Amino acid sequence: MKRRDGYFGSFGGAYVPEGLKVALGEVEESFYKHIEDQDFLAELAYYQKQYIGRENPLYFAERLSKEIDGAKIYLKREDLNHTGAHKINNAIGQVLLAKRMNKRRIIAETGAGQHGVATATVCALFDIECTIYMGEIDTERQALNVFRMEMLGAKVVPVKGGTRTLKDAVDAALQDYICNASDTFYLLGSAVGPHPYPTMVREFQSIIGQEARRQILEAEGRLPDYLVACVGGGSNAIGLFHPFINDEKVKIIGVEPAGKGLETGEHAASISMGSIGVIHGFKCYTLQDKYGEPLPVHSIAAGLDYPGVGPEHSYYNEIGRGEYVSITDKEALKAFFQLSKTEGIIPALESAHAIAYAIKLAKELTKQEIIIVNLSGRGDKDVEQVKKLMG
Repeated sequence: MKRRDGYFGSFGGAYVPEGLKVALGEVEESFYKHIEDQDFLAELAYYQKQYIGRENPLYFAERLSKEIDGAKIYLKREDLNHTGAHKINNAIGQVLLAKRMNKRRIIAETGAGQHGVATATVCALFDIECTIYMGEIDTERQALNVFRMEMLGAKVVPVKGGTRTLKDAVDAALQDYICNASDTFYLLGSAVGPHPYPTMVREFQSIIGQEARRQILEAEGRLPDYLVACVGGGSNAIGLFHPFINDEKVKIIGVEPAGKGLETGEHAASISMGSIGVIHGFKCYTLQDKYGEPLPVHSIAAGLDYPGVGPEHSYYNEIGRGEYVSITDKEALKAFFQLSKTEGIIPALESAHAIAYAIKLAKELTKQEIIIVNLSGRGDKDVEQVKKLMG
């Protein structure tokens, strides 16, 4: 279940300076100790139920399925969590670790702002100092989430270097962590980064797939034919996929952002168009130039514009257990409106990528087949951005 060596096949690891290895070793030791400690798990379960609001529904999107006239589409409603996305699952888990490690300060990175909001929320809950790094471009397109973070007591630091997006926010957070690891806990938001973060985030997000597995058996009496989730770094997807990984008849599909089109170069499809390299202390498929430097990336969804992908997804792709496809900005925007109008559910632009591919897929399947889509977040944060895009 857990990767103590930090590798998924040849992917993962911890390619970091010596000074950071000590801090990561401390986090690793605490994680493996507490993830099997009954008192820790009981406290985590308490906050999952009483604070996050789990378990959330596995909802049959009947009108959408009828309009498509194909497979049944079920939505795992992570948008109904407190703070509006899956990010809170991981934030609660990591902040409980930070408490046990007696860390007095928490830092985090954020793209779409949902992880930043989740981190600021749990820091407010437990009265811990909080600093959030966010690319300057993302602070502009997600201004509402910036205000939320500040309202919750966090300090938001706009990162003005590089591409001014998620990659640069991670760079800044890692630099802070290197300088201040003695009293600081880095609450990393996706299933990326050096070991133990990909495994740790996966474990805290696996509640998604554990619930969905139980719920689909109750609703349909069998497992689904397909799982579909958007993939940037990949935490919501790995949370859905992992509890089904040994069910070989269940096909798993990760949906990357094709942006303005794969042929344009303005995308963030790391598996589909990338090559193997090292970014932010771990080995994965990454979009890089001939010198191994990260390339600029683009997605309509701020939470997906990252030039790498989690090592576990990289491994699933390599061994053929997962299929990784891509959806353009235009296709995601169309799905954003289609789900809103058929089900009264406004999805996050990140989640709209998964919805868009599920709609394509469902049209090719029979009415007896079942697709579970991870609706990783709600679209409130994106409404103003979409309004501007629509002119």
